[in-house]
Amino acid sequence: MSEVTKKPTHYRLLTALKAIGPYLREPQSEDGHYIFDCLSVCVSDKKSPEEREFWGWWLELNRSEDGFTAKYNIGRYNVAGDWDSQALPKKAVAEVNRTQEAFHQKLVDELSKKFEISVQLDEESVEFV
Repeated sequence: MSEVTKKPTHYRLLTALKAIGPYLREPQSEDGHYIFDCLSVCVSDKKSPEEREFWGWWLELNRSEDGFTAKYNIGRYNVAGDWDSQALPKKAVAEVNRTQEAFHQKLVDELSKKFEISVQLDEESVEFV
C-alpha cells in the first residue's frame, strides 16, 4: 500500500495538521474547513498572563477542487480570545512574518508529502507582511 493517501479522511488530515505544531484550532475545525492561528508577539508583557494580548496571524484552510485554499489574516488577539484585523506595529512585523512563512512552508510540505495535496493562497488572503 502506498504511503500517500490520495483522498484523506477528515481524521487523517487532523492528525497530519496537528503534527505541524500547536497551531490547529481543532474544536473550531470541521471536515473541509480548518482553523489555525499563531500568537507571535506579546503586545505588553507587563500585564498579567490572563490579560495579555498578542500580535499574530490566523488562517482558514478550505478544501477546494484542486486541494486546499489558504486565507491568512493578521492582527491582534485580544483579551476576550478573539482576533481583530489590524495593521501590525513595526516591532512585530518581522516575527509575525517569520512564523507565518515557516508555518506555511510546513503546511505545504506536509500535505504534499502525505497526501499529494496542494495549497494555494486565497485571493483575499493577506500577503505575508
